[in-house]
Amino acid sequence: MDRTDSVTVALDAMGGDNAPSEIVQGALLALQRSQDLNVILVGRPETVRKELEGKTYDASRLSVQAASEVISTEETPVMAIRQKKDSSIVVGQYLVREGKADAFVSAGSTGAVLAGGMIYVGRIRGVRRAPLGTLIPTESGVCLIADAGANVDVRPEDLLQFAQMGSVYMERAIGVERPRVALANIGTEEEKGNALTKAAHPLLAACPDIRYIGYIESRDIPHGGADVIVCDGFDGNLMLKMYEGVASTLLGVVKKTLKKNLKTKIGAALIQKDLRQMLKTFDAKEYGGAPMLGLKGLVVKTHGNARAQEVCNSLLQCVTFRKQQIRETMEELFAAKTPGEE
Repeated sequence: MDRTDSVTVALDAMGGDNAPSEIVQGALLALQRSQDLNVILVGRPETVRKELEGKTYDASRLSVQAASEVISTEETPVMAIRQKKDSSIVVGQYLVREGKADAFVSAGSTGAVLAGGMIYVGRIRGVRRAPLGTLIPTESGVCLIADAGANVDVRPEDLLQFAQMGSVYMERAIGVERPRVALANIGTEEEKGNALTKAAHPLLAACPDIRYIGYIESRDIPHGGADVIVCDGFDGNLMLKMYEGVASTLLGVVKKTLKKNLKTKIGAALIQKDLRQMLKTFDAKEYGGAPMLGLKGLVVKTHGNARAQEVCNSLLQCVTFRKQQIRETMEELFAAKTPGEE
């Protein structure tokens, strides 16, 4: 593959509920959408090539990298990535580590992907923790949750770095000028919060690299109250799962209501196009996967039940990440950190 003017992504062909069929289909779809993309399908060669049979694609931009093992979601993440060195997750991340790929995408075990990113890809110098940055839809567009589940126990300094990295991502990848950063809390008053938020608040307020607007309550997030939501991975994951659950429930209720009787069916037919477009904007899967911010190479985790379109979006997301030089910007941002602050 010629990688001079293109972005190469190693894709875990064996990870996720719908692997390998939907994963491979997503790769082919992404190759059609972007001429700047190369894909390396990582997995059991005979299984992957069987999925490619009869498909039309540019063979010069698609290759298969052998990986004989698969890490399941039931396995202990750290133990699994250390014992299964020939798994699709480990092999794919080694390709990034060795510079043979710019990014790695997987719908497989979240824990294994996160652990592998830290161990095999490694953090940018000066970065203490690598947060999982997940985009969620709001009334005004999207906002980023950092951290959405990678680090359940953090320090105030970590939250400051999450804010800095989240700001870079929203500005470079999403195009939000001077993104508003808020610290998740149970209230907006100064005296509210736990020890972590109270200690992090003045650090964020004093940082010149970000546009900090103070505390934010969860109920204000869907209304677009901020562009970057900073929190530890425990709270972030709780917010994300609740958000997804409520969205799914509301979608189900809306569909059920529109099919209730002849009147609602006629109304649904009249607004079908606009309704479909509106619901699409509130589907988090439309925005691709969740990148681990602050690593030496890009690692993206997609939903375990990802289908072709989400896989495609995640691959295209990697192209944007690379071309906008997000990693390089973060390296410059943390270059002044002393070794003791790593």
